[in-house]
Amino acid sequence: MTDLVTAPADLAVVDVENVTRTYRLGARRREREDAAVVHALRGVSFRVDPGQFVSIVGPSGSGKSTLLHLLGALDRPSTGTVRFSGRDVTTLSDGELAALRNRDIGFVFQQFQLLARTSALANVGLPLVYRGVGRVERRERAAAALDAVGLGHRTGHRPAQLSGGEQQRVAIARALVTEPRLVLADEPTGNLDTVTGSEVLELLRRLNEASGVALVVITHDPEVAAQAPRRIALRDGVIASDTGGPRP
Repeated sequence: MTDLVTAPADLAVVDVENVTRTYRLGARRREREDAAVVHALRGVSFRVDPGQFVSIVGPSGSGKSTLLHLLGALDRPSTGTVRFSGRDVTTLSDGELAALRNRDIGFVFQQFQLLARTSALANVGLPLVYRGVGRVERRERAAAALDAVGLGHRTGHRPAQLSGGEQQRVAIARALVTEPRLVLADEPTGNLDTVTGSEVLELLRRLNEASGVALVVITHDPEVAAQAPRRIALRDGVIASDTGGPRP
């Protein structure tokens, strides 16, 4: 597997150029002519620069989930180009994509995705296990990440012993522990009450400013999207509006 080189600081974190993504439904093989074709994305172009805080908003069926998979290097476009730090994902092997996700991308999910029988400290340190970081360093970095999200006093607690807001803070710490260039937050307030959701968004904003990591929040909620300085609205697989961010 080819090593991923460190990208120049001024290079776009992710650059999406004229991307389409189509799916065939009702058929096991793509060549089946009678399969229904779904055009999830229809020529989407934008870029996210280092340190930007961007929200991607749209109703169900707008293409948000498909775009999330592409931004997270979990899928490849049907046509067009997605570049991470200048590298086209279509040129990368599955192993290289996995390495890119582990090093350059942090994920925050609506459902938290924490291991139920594992402490907050171990949950946060899990991405470092896959990177081969030793136990002592792993625990130190996980503890520092938990401290950064205000949970330095909860390191030994399991998810069931934490509130929903605290679980999401653990998930945020886990996303940041590898020092990624991009954090993707998928409906990060979807399972939280209004007050706790606002606190989580404020935490993400402060961490974005403090660390310089690019932050992309995917949401169906216009009020959540409005918290970001830049807002991209999706509708029917195309960008309906973009509030002034850099374009290719």
